[in-house]
This record gives sequence, C-alpha cells and structure tokens, in this order.
Amino acid sequence: MKNGTSLQIGVIGVGHLGNFHLRQLSKISEISISGIYDINASRAEEMSHNYNIPSFSNLESLLNVSDAVSVVTPTSLHYKIAMEALDTNCHVFIEKPITDSLSHAGTLLKKASKVKKIIQVGHIERFNPAFMELKKMDIAPHFIETHRLAPFNPRGNDVPVILDLMIHDLDIILSLIDAEILDIRANGVKVVSQTVDIANARLEFENGCVANLTASRISQKELRKMRLFQEDNYITIDFQKGILEEYKVCQEEPNIVTAKEVIKIGTENKKYILYNRPVIPKHDALEEELRHFIHSIYHASRPETDGDSATEALRIALEIQSIIDQ
Repeated sequence: MKNGTSLQIGVIGVGHLGNFHLRQLSKISEISISGIYDINASRAEEMSHNYNIPSFSNLESLLNVSDAVSVVTPTSLHYKIAMEALDTNCHVFIEKPITDSLSHAGTLLKKASKVKKIIQVGHIERFNPAFMELKKMDIAPHFIETHRLAPFNPRGNDVPVILDLMIHDLDIILSLIDAEILDIRANGVKVVSQTVDIANARLEFENGCVANLTASRISQKELRKMRLFQEDNYITIDFQKGILEEYKVCQEEPNIVTAKEVIKIGTENKKYILYNRPVIPKHDALEEELRHFIHSIYHASRPETDGDSATEALRIALEIQSIIDQ
C-alpha cells in the first residue's frame, strides 16, 4: 500500500457516473479514497467538497498516491488513462467498454500482465442480483432474447449504441455460452446522433444456441430484460427491477409446498408448469462490483469481469458495428 495502511483508491472522472463511484466507495471501510481528478476543475472542486476528499490538479499527482483507480471517463480516454495508471503501479477499474479498439485493449492486457496489476471492467449487470441468482441455476439455453432500451440521453453518445448498451448483454451471453460464434447478422440506424442509436444483432453459436439482441437509446421507456429458453424451461430476468422468474415443465405433479404456482396441462399424459419467482436479496450492483474489485486486489485473484472477457465482448461488439456499417 502506498501509504502503508489501507488500500488507496482514486477516481478519475467525477461526472454523473463518477459521482456514483464516489458514493459507493465511501461506504467501503476496507479502503480509503485517495482523491479525485477531473478536467472540469469546478466539478472536481464540487465533488471534493461534497465527499471531503482531496482534488488533484493533475492526473500524475493522484496516481502517485493511489494503489488503484476507477476510470470513469469517456471511452476515448480509457486507454491513455489506464496505461498511465499501470505505469504508476496502480490496479485499474475501467467503466465499459474497456477501450474503443482491440489493439488498445490488447496493449492494456499485456501491460497489466507485465506489471502484475488487475484490470476489472465495469460490466455491471454481472453483479445484478437477478443475474447472480441465475448463475446458481443449471443453464443450457437454446435461444436467448434481450431488449435493452433507454430514452435518449446526451451522455454516452460518443460511441454507438452497440458499445453503449448492447455490450452489456453481449458480455452476459458470452459468459453463459461456452461455444464459439459461427455467424453474426446485424442492422442498425442513426436517428438522432452521429452514431447508431438503435441496433439488432443475431448471434448463432456452434452448439446451436441463437441469441437475438436489441438495443435502443431512443425509446420512450427504459427496459432491460433477458429471456432464456431451454428444453422444458423458460427463464426471464428483469435487470431493472432485479427480478427472476422461471417456468419449468414437469411430467409429474411437483410438490406444491415448494412451488409458487403449478399449472396443469391436459387430462391425459398430463404435464405441469411450475412457476417460481425466488426471493432475491437486493443490493447495489455498483457497490457489489467495486467490492469485488477490492477483494480481487487484496486476494490477488482474477476478477469476474476481467480484461480478457471485456476484450472479447468488445471484439464481438465491434464486429457487429462493422456489419452494420457495410
């Protein structure tokens, strides 16, 4: 530790999302916030006052007193800032996507390996309570459908909706399907910004699974849902509400004591649909992933959303974008 006591974490970029990072980090007793840096000096001063933490006038000064940093800046700055942090012997948490190019991502991974530092990327839905419940289940989907829709917001429009929103679902799907992608089909449209605002992609895996993804940042209402279909089983996740629902087909009548609801189908060769909505303890997904980052540093363990998995999600996202651009 650079100060000899607790882990010192700095926050780089204290805009809308950076403020959330500060709020959650301030709850974690195992660390200290070493300070903040933002090119907007008045915003940095405001956050410094709000959280009673130092604000640094240059990035180098913050890195020199930090063991780790959260990089919460526009995507175009991720590579430069993360490289400086690694050069200063800091572990790095980077908001998604890891970078805006595969070459930059690859260079970061090599550098992190060389200096023996952790890179964790902010694919926050992996820490959503509903998805964490899904990971406890036996999952072998044949078809996956995702919808990630949001009203228009000027933030994040420096990248296409594929890198802004769809990449969340790409990361989740790649974590669930242990198979190579055979085919990708995609289309998208620029509506209000200079990059694609609504997109659809269809991924076909070599194990037969098909995933259909839709992402939009010009919708009237917010929606973050995933549906998984497998033999005798259907699961739906509402990431926004933290809800998981399962419908399972049974040949024999299940024990009503353990079932939320049972629906009988037919009179001969009867089947039963078991409906279950588990009680899922609520937690803040950002706090959970930042605690995971800190745990990974203290225990020298590989993060759930490490640089390799984030780079693979970026690779597929960029391929989808390339298909749309053709």
